[in-house]
Amino acid sequence: MRTFSLSRFLIFSLILLPSLLSLAQQPAAGTLDAETLKKVVPTNYFFRGLSAPVQLRNSVGFRAVDGMLTLAGLVDTGGYASNIQEKYQGFLIAERKISIEGSELPAGAYGFGFEKEGNFLVMDVGAHELLSVPFHADANLPRAVPLKIVADQDGYRLYEGKKYVTLKVQ
Repeated sequence: MRTFSLSRFLIFSLILLPSLLSLAQQPAAGTLDAETLKKVVPTNYFFRGLSAPVQLRNSVGFRAVDGMLTLAGLVDTGGYASNIQEKYQGFLIAERKISIEGSELPAGAYGFGFEKEGNFLVMDVGAHELLSVPFHADANLPRAVPLKIVADQDGYRLYEGKKYVTLKVQ
Protein backbone atom coordinates (compact mmCIF):
# COMPACT_ATOMS: atom_id res chain seq x y z
CA MET A 1 0.00 0.00 0.00
CA ARG A 2 2.82 2.36 0.88
CA THR A 3 4.60 1.66 -2.43
CA PHE A 4 1.41 2.48 -4.32
CA SER A 5 1.09 5.88 -2.58
CA LEU A 6 4.73 6.70 -3.19
CA SER A 7 4.34 5.82 -6.87
CA ARG A 8 1.27 8.01 -7.19
CA PHE A 9 3.11 10.87 -5.46
CA LEU A 10 6.10 10.54 -7.82
CA ILE A 11 3.89 10.43 -10.91
CA PHE A 12 1.88 13.41 -9.72
CA SER A 13 5.10 15.32 -8.96
CA LEU A 14 6.55 14.60 -12.39
CA ILE A 15 3.36 15.85 -14.05
CA LEU A 16 3.06 18.96 -11.90
CA LEU A 17 6.74 19.95 -11.73
CA PRO A 18 7.05 21.36 -15.30
CA SER A 19 3.97 23.52 -14.74
CA LEU A 20 5.36 24.89 -11.49
CA LEU A 21 8.74 25.59 -13.08
CA SER A 22 7.18 27.47 -15.98
CA LEU A 23 5.19 29.62 -13.55
CA ALA A 24 8.31 30.37 -11.55
CA GLN A 25 10.23 31.40 -14.70
CA GLN A 26 7.56 33.67 -16.19
CA PRO A 27 8.52 37.30 -15.58
CA ALA A 28 6.10 39.46 -13.67
CA ALA A 29 3.76 41.90 -15.35
CA GLY A 30 4.69 45.57 -15.12
CA THR A 31 7.16 48.11 -16.43
CA LEU A 32 10.42 46.78 -17.83
CA ASP A 33 13.74 47.46 -16.14
CA ALA A 34 16.89 48.70 -17.91
CA GLU A 35 18.42 45.22 -18.25
CA THR A 36 15.30 43.81 -19.91
CA LEU A 37 15.05 46.82 -22.22
CA LYS A 38 18.64 46.23 -23.39
CA LYS A 39 17.59 42.73 -24.48
CA VAL A 40 14.35 43.59 -26.27
CA VAL A 41 14.62 47.12 -27.72
CA PRO A 42 15.87 47.21 -31.33
CA THR A 43 19.05 49.19 -32.04
CA ASN A 44 17.53 50.61 -35.24
CA TYR A 45 13.94 51.04 -36.35
CA PHE A 46 12.65 51.05 -39.92
CA PHE A 47 10.11 53.75 -40.73
CA ARG A 48 9.16 55.45 -44.00
CA GLY A 49 12.03 54.09 -46.07
CA LEU A 50 14.85 54.66 -43.57
CA SER A 51 16.36 52.84 -40.64
CA ALA A 52 17.01 55.24 -37.76
CA PRO A 53 19.03 54.63 -34.58
CA VAL A 54 16.95 54.03 -31.47
CA GLN A 55 17.75 55.97 -28.30
CA LEU A 56 17.98 53.13 -25.76
CA ARG A 57 18.17 55.65 -22.89
CA ASN A 58 14.78 56.95 -24.05
CA SER A 59 13.08 53.58 -24.50
CA VAL A 60 10.41 52.12 -22.24
CA GLY A 61 8.05 49.19 -22.08
CA PHE A 62 5.79 46.99 -20.08
CA ARG A 63 4.92 43.31 -19.84
CA ALA A 64 1.27 42.21 -19.73
CA VAL A 65 0.03 39.48 -17.41
CA ASP A 66 0.41 36.91 -20.21
CA GLY A 67 4.05 37.93 -20.81
CA MET A 68 3.43 39.89 -24.02
CA LEU A 69 5.40 43.13 -24.41
CA THR A 70 4.62 46.68 -25.44
CA LEU A 71 7.67 48.82 -26.24
CA ALA A 72 8.17 52.47 -27.13
CA GLY A 73 11.30 54.47 -27.79
CA LEU A 74 12.54 57.67 -29.32
CA VAL A 75 14.57 57.53 -32.53
CA ASP A 76 17.05 59.90 -34.14
CA THR A 77 15.01 61.43 -36.98
CA GLY A 78 17.83 63.53 -38.46
CA GLY A 79 17.74 61.83 -41.89
CA TYR A 80 14.00 62.28 -42.41
CA ALA A 81 12.26 64.99 -44.39
CA SER A 82 10.92 67.85 -42.26
CA ASN A 83 7.28 66.85 -42.83
CA ILE A 84 8.05 63.40 -41.33
CA GLN A 85 10.12 64.86 -38.47
CA GLU A 86 7.16 67.02 -37.44
CA LYS A 87 5.02 64.00 -36.65
CA TYR A 88 7.42 61.07 -36.12
CA GLN A 89 9.38 60.88 -32.86
CA GLY A 90 9.56 57.22 -32.01
CA PHE A 91 8.52 53.62 -32.40
CA LEU A 92 5.73 51.67 -30.75
CA ILE A 93 5.74 47.86 -30.82
CA ALA A 94 2.82 45.93 -29.32
CA GLU A 95 2.68 42.14 -29.16
CA ARG A 96 -1.02 42.35 -28.21
CA LYS A 97 -3.88 44.59 -29.15
CA ILE A 98 -3.77 47.74 -27.02
CA SER A 99 -5.99 50.75 -26.58
CA ILE A 100 -4.66 54.27 -26.59
CA GLU A 101 -7.06 56.70 -24.92
CA GLY A 102 -9.85 54.21 -25.68
CA SER A 103 -8.99 53.74 -29.39
CA GLU A 104 -7.93 50.22 -30.34
CA LEU A 105 -4.63 49.47 -32.04
CA PRO A 106 -3.87 45.93 -33.30
CA ALA A 107 -0.63 44.18 -32.40
CA GLY A 108 2.14 45.45 -34.64
CA ALA A 109 4.99 47.89 -35.19
CA TYR A 110 4.29 51.60 -35.57
CA GLY A 111 5.71 55.09 -35.53
CA PHE A 112 4.34 57.69 -33.12
CA GLY A 113 4.54 61.36 -32.31
CA PHE A 114 3.16 63.93 -29.90
CA GLU A 115 2.00 66.69 -32.25
CA LYS A 116 2.08 70.41 -31.46
CA GLU A 117 -1.66 70.53 -32.15
CA GLY A 118 -2.32 68.45 -29.03
CA ASN A 119 -2.70 64.97 -30.51
CA PHE A 120 -0.84 61.70 -30.13
CA LEU A 121 -0.43 60.26 -33.60
CA VAL A 122 0.21 56.61 -34.51
CA MET A 123 1.32 55.68 -38.03
CA ASP A 124 2.13 52.45 -39.82
CA VAL A 125 5.76 52.01 -40.96
CA GLY A 126 4.87 53.71 -44.26
CA ALA A 127 3.94 56.93 -42.33
CA HIS A 128 0.22 56.49 -43.02
CA GLU A 129 -1.81 57.89 -40.13
CA LEU A 130 -3.79 55.19 -38.29
CA LEU A 131 -4.82 56.79 -35.04
CA SER A 132 -4.91 60.30 -33.63
CA VAL A 133 -6.11 61.00 -30.09
CA PRO A 134 -5.78 64.04 -27.82
CA PHE A 135 -2.99 63.76 -25.27
CA HIS A 136 -3.08 65.05 -21.70
CA ALA A 137 -0.70 67.39 -19.90
CA ASP A 138 0.45 66.57 -16.37
CA ALA A 139 1.25 69.90 -14.71
CA ASN A 140 1.96 68.11 -11.40
CA LEU A 141 4.76 65.97 -12.83
CA PRO A 142 7.81 66.94 -10.74
CA ARG A 143 10.50 66.07 -13.29
CA ALA A 144 9.80 65.76 -16.98
CA VAL A 145 12.03 63.41 -19.00
CA PRO A 146 12.06 62.75 -22.75
CA LEU A 147 10.16 59.43 -22.50
CA LYS A 148 8.90 57.32 -19.63
CA ILE A 149 6.13 54.90 -18.77
CA VAL A 150 4.26 54.73 -15.47
CA ALA A 151 1.69 52.22 -14.22
CA ASP A 152 -1.71 53.87 -13.84
CA GLN A 153 -4.66 51.94 -12.36
CA ASP A 154 -5.41 49.23 -14.97
CA GLY A 155 -3.07 50.61 -17.65
CA TYR A 156 0.03 52.71 -18.22
CA ARG A 157 0.82 56.33 -18.99
CA LEU A 158 3.29 56.92 -21.82
CA TYR A 159 4.93 60.30 -21.17
CA GLU A 160 6.91 62.54 -23.50
CA GLY A 161 7.94 65.36 -21.20
CA LYS A 162 4.74 66.35 -19.38
CA LYS A 163 2.46 65.12 -22.18
CA TYR A 164 0.97 61.64 -21.89
CA VAL A 165 -1.51 59.13 -23.26
CA THR A 166 -2.99 56.13 -21.48
CA LEU A 167 -2.25 52.64 -22.83
CA LYS A 168 -4.19 49.52 -21.90
CA VAL A 169 -3.73 45.92 -22.99
CA GLN A 170 -6.87 44.47 -24.53
